[in-house]
Amino acid sequence: MKKIINIIAVAILLIAPLVLSAQNPPHPNGGNNPAGGNNPVGGGAPIDGGLSVMLVMCAAYCMRKTKQLNELK
Repeated sequence: MKKIINIIAVAILLIAPLVLSAQNPPHPNGGNNPAGGNNPVGGGAPIDGGLSVMLVMCAAYCMRKTKQLNELK
């Protein structure tokens, strides 16, 4: 039973990207005159905040796993 559930879950995860689609990107400059500015598509949103949080969480996870492995020895 567990094997069947795993196969179904993997099948859904493999098929989902083919069926689901995201929205089209916004028009550069918000649909205004294309010659009036050189804004990147997406507005140039920073990724630093999310990247920093992810790195801190990865470091904490690695420290926890290292501690657990050391306790087993």
